[in-house]
Order: sequence, then structure tokens, then C-alpha cells
Amino acid sequence: MNAMTAQNLRSAFGGESQAHMRYLIWADKAEKEGFPNVGRLFRAISFAEQVHATGHFKAMKDESGDFQVTAGAGFGLGTTSENLQGAINGENFEVEQMYPAYIAVAELQNEKAALQSMKFAIEAEKVHSKMYSEAKEAVDGGKDVEFNEVYVCPICGYVEANGAPDKCPLCGAKKEMFIKY
Repeated sequence: MNAMTAQNLRSAFGGESQAHMRYLIWADKAEKEGFPNVGRLFRAISFAEQVHATGHFKAMKDESGDFQVTAGAGFGLGTTSENLQGAINGENFEVEQMYPAYIAVAELQNEKAALQSMKFAIEAEKVHSKMYSEAKEAVDGGKDVEFNEVYVCPICGYVEANGAPDKCPLCGAKKEMFIKY
């Protein structure tokens, strides 16, 4: 694997791994503040971020050794509304800046496994941002977000509320594969 693509994958792995943990912490906070559905959303998307990190890790299957990994990550434990804004900011950064740059490098270097993993991630992150925005609007209005079930594709990290699609729109996984939160 080309060094620059490998470095970008390590950075993306670090960022996705940190988002996974941050969303679990924010899920607890949402539940304590009386927003169980927002907590469910944070937990579901946390798993989706783990799916992305796993995809990036597997794309680097031939890389080994110890590396310094620089990855962007938001910190802070605010109110549920503030935490949702932090999540929106992180997802939008990945969609608007990080993944487009990483994808361009992987395309230039013809790194097919990296491209697949990153393209699944960027498309899923767009959905995550939208869902977090809907949740923030509800919370800012003093209500919990209205969906009860959240479904996650374990192949690409796509997320959908209130029922899994017959086929994942990103990777084609069957409905039966989706994990319910």
C-alpha cells in the first residue's frame, strides 16, 4: 500500500474509533437527560463508526508495525444538544473535508480496498449528519426524537430509522443483516 494512503487510513481509523467511543459516552448523557431515543441513535451510529474503523483496518491488512496516528476528534461532555452539535460538526468535517481528500489520494494511488472503505464511510456519514440534525431539532424543542428503532448495516455503516430497507442503498446488504438498536 502506498504510504500516503496508509497514513490517511490510519488517521481515518483513529477518528472513527474515537467517534465510536465519544458517541457511547454521549448516549449515556442523552439517556440521563431524558432523551432515550437520542441515546439509541448515538449507540447505533457508534456501531456504524466501529464498522468504518473495521473497514479501514482491514484495508490495511498488509500494514504492520507501530505508528503515530494523528486524527481529528471532538472533546467535551456538554448537554445533549451540545453533544449533538459536536456530532454534526464531526460528521460534516468527514463529509466535506477529510474523506474527499483521502479519497482523491486513494484514487490517484489506485488503492481499491481503501477506496471502497472510504466511499462507504463518506456516504454513511452524510446520513449520520442528517439524523443528528433531526435529533438536535427535536431536543432543542424540548422533545426526544420521534423514532424508536434504528437499524445499522454491519457492512458499510449505513443507518436508517424505523425499519431496515430491503437492501442497503450503499452496499447492497440484505435487510436480514441489519442490526437493530
